[in-house]
Amino acid sequence: MARLSRLSVACLPHHVIWCSLAHQPLFLDDADRRQFLLFLSEQSHVHAVSLQAYVLLDHEVQLLGTPETSQGLSLMMQGIGRHYVRYFNRRYRRQGTLWEGRYRCTVVEAGEAELDVMCFMDNEAVRTGCTSSAALFPWSSHAHYRGLIVDKGLTAPAVYWDLGNTPFAREAAYAERVAQDLPADKRARIRDAAMKGWVMGSAGFIESVQALVGRRVIRSRPGRPRKPL
Repeated sequence: MARLSRLSVACLPHHVIWCSLAHQPLFLDDADRRQFLLFLSEQSHVHAVSLQAYVLLDHEVQLLGTPETSQGLSLMMQGIGRHYVRYFNRRYRRQGTLWEGRYRCTVVEAGEAELDVMCFMDNEAVRTGCTSSAALFPWSSHAHYRGLIVDKGLTAPAVYWDLGNTPFAREAAYAERVAQDLPADKRARIRDAAMKGWVMGSAGFIESVQALVGRRVIRSRPGRPRKPL
């Protein structure tokens, strides 16, 4: 099934996956990761994208962000890509891109679907061998939501505040949710949605996005279309 053309809708969360070219490392040391986060902070501010979560893996970057305009996310990613590739190439005396084409993304319904994506992202560092525990990985937003650090560049989604009445309760509830992880089939659906552009959420949300953008936003049913009677 071919992926849909990339979708961007103002004021809705988007899950972004950006893979490296030929599985080459995107970061060779912590200085590279700090520089990438600096570009992310700058460009998200310039292009009015509220950042909910991130994870910097060895061979890909994942983000959860909400743009104020339909162009904001694309402009932010272009800015990050341009600045980071220039920095990386200058530092390591190389040429060419780091990225496997354009980033992939999908629109996510605010609420439980957001938390699912955040948990998915936190545990990707474990699944890809970057760390033995999400809590031990310093290059994701997990520590912020666990209360281990304060990252002023992050804006917690409203559903996070519903996890408890106190900071400790919210942090503990989020940590438990990440520790439980998601079922394998849900993890596969989340990644497929981002890679192929399928909107994530309830049937009503999917219908509303489809009506807003005027095109298909979910996987089509297998088989040939039914002939009219």
